[in-house]
Amino acid sequence: MKQKYILPLFLLIQILFLKIVVYFPEWIEHYYSNGLYIRISSLSRIVFGKFPFSIGDCLYFILIVFLIVWFWKQRKLWKHNWKENLLSIISFLSVLYFLFHLLWGLNYYRQPLFEKMKIERNYTDADLLLFTKKLIHKTNSIQQQISKNDSLKIVLPYTQEQVFKKNVEGYQNLSEQYSYFEYNYLSTKKSLFSLPLTYMGFGGYLNPFTNEAQVNYLMPSYNSPTTSCHEMAHQLGYASESECNFIGFMASIKNEDIYFQYSGYSFALRYCLGNWQMRDEKVFQQLLQTIHPGILKNYKESEDFWRKYETPIETGFHAFYDRFLKINQQKEGMDSYSKFINLLVNYYKEKEL
Repeated sequence: MKQKYILPLFLLIQILFLKIVVYFPEWIEHYYSNGLYIRISSLSRIVFGKFPFSIGDCLYFILIVFLIVWFWKQRKLWKHNWKENLLSIISFLSVLYFLFHLLWGLNYYRQPLFEKMKIERNYTDADLLLFTKKLIHKTNSIQQQISKNDSLKIVLPYTQEQVFKKNVEGYQNLSEQYSYFEYNYLSTKKSLFSLPLTYMGFGGYLNPFTNEAQVNYLMPSYNSPTTSCHEMAHQLGYASESECNFIGFMASIKNEDIYFQYSGYSFALRYCLGNWQMRDEKVFQQLLQTIHPGILKNYKESEDFWRKYETPIETGFHAFYDRFLKINQQKEGMDSYSKFINLLVNYYKEKEL
């Protein structure tokens, strides 16, 4: 076999392998997510966590420049060398595909958190209403404690770097109850691509090749603790967006800092309200009347921020990422972010908030 066909063939083998692996989540959970991945991710965070800036963002920038230069050089001879160029592209994708799954991506095929934590999947409207009311009471209480005025929005008094460090405290408290949420070796960075991320409509992302958690530092500050905790959950090997929302919420409210608790509770409440807005507009409006104006001002602050950057670019990237998630075992696509309400409602059926 000619050498130029090896990597394209390897890509096909990888795709077939993943078609089989989907039927063995317990195997992935045991040998990869709780075995090989822990060693790989720990090493990555130890090495790249020493840098004060995002190495992953720098690598992406270099890659983008490289691809632009390569395509520019090939433009005139493309028709003549199309076969060789196509094989080169597929070979490159084959290597990237392999590294993605080896370094992080196989976590998409691990055991679901529902099963791991023995949480039910389904809930009734009555369950959701009871939980939402509890969440409103809790969020109102914390907002009042911080501001001493129910009409004032909350502004986080910390820098991004301070938030990242304090997030570890929340994870430490959470891991006392669930050891598999233990977080070591901080490697959370302000993304160098925060402005592009804003136009794309994202609060952050995990770089699967360097295991750095990237956070959009331009968004409203009160969102920062829970958003960064979400990305840190990805670092722990949880690929599902709904599961990372759940873990991010838990790590935030387990933090002893009241601002972090507010970030978590207000985050979950916003999703519950969104759920009610789709289910029953009348109930939604009734619930709004019971929420402190200061909390609603924080929500409006977020809405106004994201609205400023709405463009067709955001729609395009959301469509792309929706498809990416569906390919990688998240059937709800972008809607999977809101599915963490299933976890929350059922988890807190017999527990206090």
